[in-house]
Amino acid sequence: MLLKQMRYFLSIIDENSFTEAAEKNFISQSAISQALNSLEKELGVKLIERKNRSFSVTTAGEYFYRKSKALINDLEAIKTETVRLGSDQEMNLHIGYISLYAGPELSEAIAEFSSVYPEVNISVRSGTHEELYHGLVSGELDMALNDQRRAFSDDYVNMELKNAECIIEISERNGLSSAERLEVGDLSKLSCIIVSSKEQRDTEAEYYRNILGFNSDFIFAETQEEARLMVTGNRGFLLVEAVGKLPEVSGAIKRIPLFRKNRRVTRKYCIFWQEARTGYYIEEFAEMLRKRLS
Repeated sequence: MLLKQMRYFLSIIDENSFTEAAEKNFISQSAISQALNSLEKELGVKLIERKNRSFSVTTAGEYFYRKSKALINDLEAIKTETVRLGSDQEMNLHIGYISLYAGPELSEAIAEFSSVYPEVNISVRSGTHEELYHGLVSGELDMALNDQRRAFSDDYVNMELKNAECIIEISERNGLSSAERLEVGDLSKLSCIIVSSKEQRDTEAEYYRNILGFNSDFIFAETQEEARLMVTGNRGFLLVEAVGKLPEVSGAIKRIPLFRKNRRVTRKYCIFWQEARTGYYIEEFAEMLRKRLS
């Protein structure tokens, strides 16, 4: 079976006309008809039923069309990526990760990737969920490690990693620090510390209040380090999500599992990137990171 025959068949369906399909491919109408006849003979089935000057697509033809369309698109993507990888242009990979993440897995994946692909320049930045989302939309980020707050979109690759367990970090001087578990409602009289940029504070507070169910006052920190200093000073509690291995903290901070209505609170984490920007390096790095986080 020739790819050219497949392309001609796709053109006939897309243009809904043998004549226009022939013009699009710069061949005669008889030549495109012969190509279709050869394809049907090789397959042993009818793809199109001709009716005078019109035609209809058979069930087999509809299936062949869908699969052929996907195959041709994949081949074009392979061709484009192969040419890009073989060129001398500088390669860059822009990675984002949510501020709640602080494990070693990302840096380990970067170290492995850089040793295998030293020609690729990697830049990394953290941000809130919304900042990472807009970074992907704008193209400033190639991929992002982020929690899921929206329904999955077909425009993005959504590589699911795990349901991260939510944990409360609280000062050992706080009366709740001896609890084996905490319900969301237990924390209503304490301030909730949120790591966020100034621009995203309202959005993050709304998420913590309406989705996670915290009815606390909110105070903000620019970094996790600053937030943990606030916890140590007993200014409030910090929500962390165990995406990977959590870093060690001072003995002045206690970590307690978070529950809501007797169920462990979890958040789904994924690696996201635009389907249209899928490339070899993105897929390779995503797989390296997935193995460490799954």
